[in-house]
Parts: sequence; structure tokens; C-alpha cells
Amino acid sequence: MPTFLLRILLPILLPVVIFPQKSNGEFEQWCIADVQATDAELQAAINYTCGEGGADCSKIQENQPCYLPNTLKDHASFAFNAYYQKFKHNGASCYFNSAAITTEKDPSYGSCHYDYTL
Repeated sequence: MPTFLLRILLPILLPVVIFPQKSNGEFEQWCIADVQATDAELQAAINYTCGEGGADCSKIQENQPCYLPNTLKDHASFAFNAYYQKFKHNGASCYFNSAAITTEKDPSYGSCHYDYTL
């Protein structure tokens, strides 16, 4: 393929290849902890999401599939996503006082599955 054609087509096709897109035109997004968030910010957001926020955080309890690695960042990521997926269609955002960000890469690993809802 000629180089000039690649320069024209690559910017158009690259986003389609990189970001998984659902048939309705939406991109899959998960909500995870921002690496720049402090431990205090992460803990406060976990306390909210797993408490009065109503997220199902049972999978990050000891002996459950998402408990390991047992880090604040990993537990916060799971809690943020559980809350975001449950309430995003009611106007919830992935913000948590700037402790979270969205990603198009599924953060699931091993037996730990991060939910995604359309």
C-alpha cells in the first residue's frame, strides 16, 4: 500500500481498531482509580461507593475473586467501576473527587471480572 494512502487512512482507522465499540456506537468504558490519587482520596471514595453509594463490593472482600492484589488502588478500581456501571445511566460519573478515570481497556484479570453495562 502506498505510503500516502497509509497517512490518510491510519488516522481514520486507528480509533476503530484501538477502542472496542459496541454495535450501538458507544465505546466500552470502565472506571478505575487514578494513579495520581492519594491513599486518603482513594479510601474516602471506597468508603462512599461501598457504603452509602450502594456499590456491590463483595468481590473485594477477603477470599473473594478480586481481593488480591490487596492494594488500596486495586480495591478502589473495583469499587469505582461497580458504582459507575450500576449508576451511570442515572447520571453518575467516574470522578470521585478526581480519584478516578475512565479506560477503554477492560481491567479484569484472572478470576476477577469487572462489570460493564451498556
